[in-house]
Amino acid sequence: MKPLRNGSRNLTPKQHSHEMGLSARQLPVRLAPYPDELLSSWIIRHAAFYAVPPLAMLQHCLPEIQSLRTADVDITESQVARIARMFSADPTTVLRMTFSNITKSSRRLIASGPRQLCCSCSPITNELHPLLRSRFLGWRITCPLCGNLLQNADGRPRRSPFSRYHNSALIGEQLLDDEAERGMQNWMPPSEIARLLLMRRVPRPLPDRYEPSNHRVLGVIIPDLDDVLRVQSSKLPSRASTLLPLHLRPALLAGVAIVQHSGPEMLHMLRSHMMGENKARFGSAIDEIVGCARQSRTSSQLHLI
Repeated sequence: MKPLRNGSRNLTPKQHSHEMGLSARQLPVRLAPYPDELLSSWIIRHAAFYAVPPLAMLQHCLPEIQSLRTADVDITESQVARIARMFSADPTTVLRMTFSNITKSSRRLIASGPRQLCCSCSPITNELHPLLRSRFLGWRITCPLCGNLLQNADGRPRRSPFSRYHNSALIGEQLLDDEAERGMQNWMPPSEIARLLLMRRVPRPLPDRYEPSNHRVLGVIIPDLDDVLRVQSSKLPSRASTLLPLHLRPALLAGVAIVQHSGPEMLHMLRSHMMGENKARFGSAIDEIVGCARQSRTSSQLHLI
């Protein structure tokens, strides 16, 4: 690679930032982003090229941002424009490298670290391995680039015990992806369905060694779930976090697809499988979410008149 020139001196990419003239508005050398690469990953690769800390590279353009995670999740349009200017890139491309377009209701499905990977699409380089955006998306079981099944973050395959629900899971994945990436939803946001399905229920009859955390509303739709959780000693998160391990995710995605297709009547049926405060909370959540969705649709229709 040719050295960079600053005044009368030849400078290599590995010299410190103050020697390189990083005060320029645009970087003299720009690395092309990989398909589906995360913005922070792109910044880290540039930082390695210029031998500066990644946060220093980011703050060279956006001094107000205190972490790379913020750049991925909470960057504004004006900040995107400034990043695009520094990297001589299209702002639309830069925005697509972040999670800023993800709808608020789907944000709880974004992992704080890589949860999965596609062995076919993960770039293999002699330098830093780029991080793909899809590795953080908790509603995906397939790669958005090639469509292959994702694997655990360590690259080791783990067969899902819910493979027979694969077709329904793919429908659920598409529903959640449409909501998260494009703001599309039907009679109820798919992410809210997922949250309700992870609420606890009391099975009938009550099994021996009853463990409340292993019995969720989802188990009414996917009967295999209770046995899988009992045998594998797997733990599901609370309804506040719908981020499931990859091998359990098809069950939740299939459940979302089934409820979305069946309509509100299924939610009321599921409510009958609950008891006490959980039953009351489930009913209140249904009324609130369905009511908000109905009001939103009415507002949209009035806007078109």
